[in-house]
Formats: sequence, C-alpha cells, structure tokens
Amino acid sequence: MTDRLDASAAGVGRDLHAFIAGLPKAELHVHHVGSASPRIVSELAARHPDSKVPTDPEALVDYFQFTDFAHFIDVYLSVVDLIRTPEDVRLLTYEVARDLARQQVRYAELTITPFSSTRRGIDELAFMEAIEDARKAAEAEFGTVLRWCFDIPGEAGLEAAEETARLATDDRIRPEGLVSFGLGGPEIGVPRPQFKPYFDRAIAAGLRSVPHAGETTGPQTVWDALAHLRAERIGHGTSSAQDEKLLAHLAEHRIALEVCPTSNIATRAVRTLDEHPIKEFVRAGVLVTINSDDPPMFGTDLDNEYAVAARLLDLDERGVADLAKNAVEASFLDEAGKTRITNEIDAYTDTYTNASAAERPAR
Repeated sequence: MTDRLDASAAGVGRDLHAFIAGLPKAELHVHHVGSASPRIVSELAARHPDSKVPTDPEALVDYFQFTDFAHFIDVYLSVVDLIRTPEDVRLLTYEVARDLARQQVRYAELTITPFSSTRRGIDELAFMEAIEDARKAAEAEFGTVLRWCFDIPGEAGLEAAEETARLATDDRIRPEGLVSFGLGGPEIGVPRPQFKPYFDRAIAAGLRSVPHAGETTGPQTVWDALAHLRAERIGHGTSSAQDEKLLAHLAEHRIALEVCPTSNIATRAVRTLDEHPIKEFVRAGVLVTINSDDPPMFGTDLDNEYAVAARLLDLDERGVADLAKNAVEASFLDEAGKTRITNEIDAYTDTYTNASAAERPAR
C-alpha cells in the first residue's frame, strides 16, 4: 500500500496537498463494505472470530494486497461476511460517513449491496433501518449528506438481480435515501445485457442507472451498459479509451466516468498510474469524476485520488477544483444542493489561491 501512495503523491507539492485536504467534495463511486477502515474491519473480525479476516489492523495491510481482480473479489467477500447483524451495518455505515466527512465530502452516493446482507440472514427491514439511522445521524453530526446506490453483485447471477430489484422498488422496503441502481462485481463472464429487465424496473421506479462497465473488459461492455442498462454514469469505464467513437459519445451526452485510479492499479485493471487513461478521457472532453472505490482496501482515500489526478493531469488548484465540480455536476443531488456545493468550492478556491498569492514574495 505504501508504494501505491508514494507513487501517487510524487510530483504533487505540499501546497496542493493542503488545498485538496480542505476542498469541499462529492464522492460518487465508493462501496459500503469496501470503505471499512482497518479499525472497523478489525473490530468486526473480533466480533466474529470464526472469520479468516485478521483482527490486527497492521496485519490487514498484507491481507489487502491483491494479485488480481479475482483475488480482490475473494478478499472483499470475506469482509462482507463480517457484516452479520443490523448493529454491524449501522456501525459500518456511520463510520464510513465519519471518514468521508474528515475529507470534506459534502455529498456521497454510497454503493450498497443489500443482497450480500439479506442472504446472510439480516432482516431486510432491519437492514434498511440501520443504514437510514446512520445516514440521518451522519448528516446531523457531520454535515455529510449520504445517498444510496443499490448494487447487483454480478457474480451472484440473476437471483441476486431479482432480489436487489425487489428491495430497490418495493415502496414498503426501499429506503428514503435510495437514488440509483448499479451493477458491480466481475465483468468477465457476466455480460451486461442479461440485467436489462432489472434496470428497466429500477428506472421505472425513478432510480438512476450507474453500472460498472469497462473496468476489466473491453469497450463493448460500456456500449452494452449504455444500450441495455441506459447508464447515466459509468463505473470505471477504463477501457473506453480504446474506442474513439465511444469517447465521443460519452463526451457528447455528458455521461460521466467514475474514475478510480488507485483501484485500477490495485486490481491490475491498469498496469501503472502513468498508463492510466484519464488523460485520454479529459482530452476527448469526457466528464471525469474522481473517486476512491474501496479506499482502505487499496491503501488510499479520496484526497489521495485527487492528488493522483492532479499529477497525471498536471493540474493546479483551480484545475483540481474543476474536477471537484465535475463530481457535483454528475451527482444526483438536487439543483439547489449542487449550487450550494459548487459555490462552496468556488469560495474556498478563491480564498485559498488569493491567500497563497499574498504570501508569495514580491519580485
């Protein structure tokens, strides 16, 4: 993990790191269980000692070293298995919000996979009450607004899709904070078109479409997500850079890519940071947002991902602020909320850059 952080931070000055740390942000691609800090994972592992997950936070550093995407999924699911009671769900959700608030995240769309919990015996209504109680407490105590994306675990097949669609569309069950419907997990051997009926139901119920696509497969997976799942944003979309027509389509229709650079390196979706296609996305005019995916598992956080992007794109403070505003634009927050956060980003940037200019010695 240290190597990834050191590589990402190289070339980014201390002043820019400080600017990023205070910058108001929106986070659009971050997973519920994947956001569990080593402290929380170790606490959950201690609660459930039959798990193979280490209880020592330092041992988790080695445990979260991945050989490839399949290995990452195995480790991820072992952490999922630690979430066994509504109390576990509430603890995790609240602590994730605390970590987001620490990074000045004003609004986050947290990807939740309810099927993983309900199939392990957690009562569905108790699950919804736990995430909602944590959401409301976090907003009251930290000022961070949370919304939910219910995510189909693609590797679990159509049974999981049916269950996720039911939980997302039944007015007696669906939580107040739910805004979107997604599809995650492995892409290889899990074609997007088979999930069309479930996305159709979710969209008819007023939810927005945000599937993962093109992370570990080619650009055709992204085209399939657009054509069959009516995607409004694409999770990762890394391979889109291989198809100029696809990039042009994404740019023309303002379909944002949820870019997670360190994640792509950790799962071997991209070989090195310097080979990451984010530069091609920006050059093509695609709306790019910066996100952390499963931050503790990848030894990163959202601040670090902005530092990565700043280095790869050679950005100054105002360029980084524009990336933050991209996330606000691409979010499913209401217009008043978008305006409020955008104005806060602009005010912060003006204050910071003016103060920095005043501190520079006269020539």
